[in-house]
Amino acid sequence: MTFRAIVLDFDGLVIDSETPLLEIWQEIYDQHGGSLTLELWQHALGTQHGFDPYAELERQTGAVLERERWVEHVRREHWSRCRREGLQPGVLARLDEARELGLGAAVASSSGRQWVLPWLECHDLGARVSVVCTRDDVTHVKPAPDLFLLAAERLGVPPAECVAFEDSPNGLVAARAAGMWTVAVPRGLTRTLPFPEPDLILASLEELTLAELQTTLARRANHSPRSTSTGSVRMARLADG
Repeated sequence: MTFRAIVLDFDGLVIDSETPLLEIWQEIYDQHGGSLTLELWQHALGTQHGFDPYAELERQTGAVLERERWVEHVRREHWSRCRREGLQPGVLARLDEARELGLGAAVASSSGRQWVLPWLECHDLGARVSVVCTRDDVTHVKPAPDLFLLAAERLGVPPAECVAFEDSPNGLVAARAAGMWTVAVPRGLTRTLPFPEPDLILASLEELTLAELQTTLARRANHSPRSTSTGSVRMARLADG
């Protein structure tokens, strides 16, 4: 097994933009007498329109928020709080390593370009990523495979020769459906969520170099041949040896 490109999720994997957003909405719920739990919020992670916080608050409390007003409040607060966030561990090292090894590198995100691109530039990642695919480029976001299939097409690499790094269940479902190798990197909010079966689970992107990842996935592929079909992907924790 040899991979020729890496495809990274953005929110939660490159920067932890998910925790600040949940905290903002929890504050809004508190102000209106509601309660927003991770059990509810998890449906919003890694996708779009998976959870409607306005409708849920109305269901709980009867409060009807003026959406235009609160959208701007949430947007402004989210930008402000994410400016305090650094890159997640290992992101820069893995992208630099990909460039040194001649591997393609892409970002595939269910967020929009107006969100993703400024943060890539802010953290000096623009030159390290040759392809950026966002919800503006596809009809269906994760858990549909469209973003990953488009990333592979733009990289000029078959999906089966790409490794997708994801922190959310929705993202893993999408990458698997695209036929990519999948590495789960649960961080922050997603650490406690149930995950579909990835090929590997890492605590962070610092845990393995890409060269080590290549060896690990090749060893697992030789030990247990893997089909690219969604139902036959075997979960393989690094701790399993």
